[in-house]
Amino acid sequence: MLFCATFLLDCWWRQQIKMSNVTEKRLKLGVLGSGKGSNLVAIAEAAQAGTIPVDIVLVIADSPTAGILERARSFGIPSRYIFPGNSKTRLEAQEEQNYIAALKEAGAEWIALAGFMRILKKGFLTAFLGKVVNIHPSLLPMFPGLHAWKQAIDSGVKITGVTVHYVDSGIDSGPVIAQRAVPVLDGDTPETLHQRIQLEEHKLYPATLKELALGEKAGSPYS
Repeated sequence: MLFCATFLLDCWWRQQIKMSNVTEKRLKLGVLGSGKGSNLVAIAEAAQAGTIPVDIVLVIADSPTAGILERARSFGIPSRYIFPGNSKTRLEAQEEQNYIAALKEAGAEWIALAGFMRILKKGFLTAFLGKVVNIHPSLLPMFPGLHAWKQAIDSGVKITGVTVHYVDSGIDSGPVIAQRAVPVLDGDTPETLHQRIQLEEHKLYPATLKELALGEKAGSPYS
């Protein structure tokens, strides 16, 4: 009986230490988005529930009508639209500096892309060196770019998935941090496959951010 009591006490104490570490090591996160923001919701829900040690300090959208702004407000997260410049594919030089300044002012240390439809270049990536991550709906390096779920259907593969990766100046070409497989089922359409991929995205992104916050993932090759 004494052994059992000691064992249970030891397990309880280890759990308290683990929970204390989660409380102490908090990742200050900025989020960039262009769309509805479903991955933001997944991260914000996990953060508010206390299951991941993440504080979302600012959400920025490159469109004033992006749904991610309203979703951020619904969680009480500071959010704003910042004009990205006239380019359709990247942040222009001055606008890039405006994004950096806003994120730094908010205290962001890491940046998570959540459906942000612009390529980030050297200035931004240097400002947050080795601390910019993205989630992509395929098992990279397969199917980079737009509509990866449709690419998977069209190619006839039986397995696709989700990838969290560090961001470089290419298109979905940075080093992989974490992946999760999603089967392509008989009769799948691009829409049904995309729905199942998103379910995995909403699990993998918060879990990976937690591991990064706690130092359980290898450091970025860029830092």
